[in-house]
Amino acid sequence: MALITNILFPVDFSHSCLAMSAYVKRVAAIFRARMSMIHVFDSASHNGLELYLMRAPDEIAQEHEEVARQRLDSFLQFDFPGSRFPRILASGDTASQIAVNAKDGFDLIIMPTHAGAFRRMLLGSTTAKVLNDVECPVITSKHAESIAPRPIAHRKLLCAVGLGENSERVLRYAHKLSAEAHANLRIIHAVQAANSLVSRSLALEEWTQSEERQQAHERIDALQRRVGSRAPIQIAVGQIKQALVEAARQSDADLLIIGRDSHSGVQGRLRDLTYAMVRDSPYPVLSV
Repeated sequence: MALITNILFPVDFSHSCLAMSAYVKRVAAIFRARMSMIHVFDSASHNGLELYLMRAPDEIAQEHEEVARQRLDSFLQFDFPGSRFPRILASGDTASQIAVNAKDGFDLIIMPTHAGAFRRMLLGSTTAKVLNDVECPVITSKHAESIAPRPIAHRKLLCAVGLGENSERVLRYAHKLSAEAHANLRIIHAVQAANSLVSRSLALEEWTQSEERQQAHERIDALQRRVGSRAPIQIAVGQIKQALVEAARQSDADLLIIGRDSHSGVQGRLRDLTYAMVRDSPYPVLSV
């Protein structure tokens, strides 16, 4: 069964969503997948004028729904005609409604992050909550007002493997995804340096021969044999977050694939390293 058959595209009619639309269209075409838009509105919000006019809450909510429906039906109509691309209108908490609707047969969500000037410090709360709550993979891109995220043109995928309990699941997904997309897959793994200066003070040859790097290569090789992959491996050295982000920046990949925790629990799926990679990656991130 194909990995990606039904894509959910959350929209809020922002410039970021407009910029993201071409990317969504390209991904859907590559995987020959269906795509549905979802917009979540707040039926309980009332502005000052509405309250001043003493209008009934039910009447205000109905009007908000009608306005939201009209905007959704007309949004990106040229690129995604309503006859071919269904539109879902929901009310309530945005992230919660996206998560609920994602369970209805969707196997991928594509959405931009929203954090404005503070993007380097945090993700938009909706994006972070969706990443934590949903079970299906999510593609996110850096905040963009008018510039679309880098398109999947050369079909070069980079998969970050941490050699934890999720590593085989993540690599298996990346391997199958690269095969379905006819893409080239590369694996990246970070080795923790003893201190922040070690990668500068030791020659590359010394690290290449180090026992830790050798063990990492052997474990990744064994992992690849189990999933049937033969992707080239890159070992980065340094503080884990910085090493992975820097290696990603130096890569010419079109998509970075990373793992989220496979269950939510008390701490949630969105671990600190995952959060940093989604936030700081120079190109779109697929978290699985």
